[in-house]
Amino acid sequence: MGLGLTSTAHKLFKTFVEIIYPLNCGGCGAKGETLCGRCISSFSFVEDNMVCPMCGRWIGKKVVCGECIEEKRGFQKGHYGFYFENRLRDAIHAFKFRGRIDVGRRLVQLLKDNILSFSDSFDCIIPLPVTSKRLKQRGFNQSFIIGEEISAITGKMLQHSVLCKTKETRDQYELNREERKKNIKGVFTVKNNNMIKHKRLLLVDDLFTTGFTAKEASSTLLKAGADYIVFFALARTPS
Repeated sequence: MGLGLTSTAHKLFKTFVEIIYPLNCGGCGAKGETLCGRCISSFSFVEDNMVCPMCGRWIGKKVVCGECIEEKRGFQKGHYGFYFENRLRDAIHAFKFRGRIDVGRRLVQLLKDNILSFSDSFDCIIPLPVTSKRLKQRGFNQSFIIGEEISAITGKMLQHSVLCKTKETRDQYELNREERKKNIKGVFTVKNNNMIKHKRLLLVDDLFTTGFTAKEASSTLLKAGADYIVFFALARTPS
């Protein structure tokens, strides 16, 4: 199953996107490549040994930050690809809002070595779900695409139908901190507990901001019997 729809729909959608967007850079629009060298060289990568191992906040060394000590994250370890700024922000917007699945896949491939460095810490991959309404609006789930690419890199299974989002919510970026926390409360459920029981899971999302979505999803998975949650976001907002 691709894009959260059928594999046939996935292939048709991919072909359609490739026809409409024939190798234009997702960052700057330059012709010739999915992501041009200039944009890639401008991306800021999150360095694991310089940030909080939970939220990815830059500290200058690998130590849990005060906020993560105070605010339990739900997951046990976090990994982050890029800082969400400048051309990287444009590339993710192209992926998420303009259907540039090729850009999303390329971004994950740029993180291949990073992903392989922690691939022994999880058994299978869980993408953060979207509601059926949002899936119909956008045509795909961006977290599924990220998870699918990680699965191809690591050989770990993608369990895309285990975690479900049962309620429509407002977009988190529209809300303040307290509203975000309330907005996401109780919106996830696990479809089949046996699929994740006693397993170490990699929970995948496109963007980390406050961490409330990741916390709610992680708590739901742990209550359903998962042993351990590693969280991965393609990008995080700068500290």
